[in-house]
Amino acid sequence: MSRTLLIIKPDATNRNLIGHVVNRLERAKFKVVEMRMVRLTEEKARKFYAVHEGKPFLNDLVKFMTSGPVVPMVLEKENAVTDLRTCIGATNPANADCGTIRYEIALDIEKNSVHASDSDDNAKIEIGFFFE
Repeated sequence: MSRTLLIIKPDATNRNLIGHVVNRLERAKFKVVEMRMVRLTEEKARKFYAVHEGKPFLNDLVKFMTSGPVVPMVLEKENAVTDLRTCIGATNPANADCGTIRYEIALDIEKNSVHASDSDDNAKIEIGFFFE
C-alpha cells in the first residue's frame, strides 16, 4: 500500500462538497487514513506552496487557499499517487476527462476544488505538513 495527500479546497468546502469528494474516493477504493478540517493562515499557505515562490499566481493562490476551510486527508491504496491523479483529472477542469472529480465539480483553473500530491516523495512531504 502507498499513501498520498488530497486537499479539498475552499471552493468545494464552501459548496458543501466534502461528502461528495469522500464518496468518490471511497468508491475508487481509496482508504481514508486521516482527515481534518483546517483554516490555513497566510504563512502556512505560503509555506505549503513555497515551490511556486516568485510565480505571478502565488499571491492569488494563497488568498484563495486562506479564503475558507480546507480538508486535507491521507489516502491509502496501491499506486495511490498515480490513481488519485487519474481520479481527480487535469489541473484545468476544461481539460479534465469526463468522470473525474475536477470535471464534475471544479469551477475553473484557480478554483479547481482539490489538490493531490504529484509524486511519492512529495506525498510524504505534504502528508507531514498536515499530519505530524
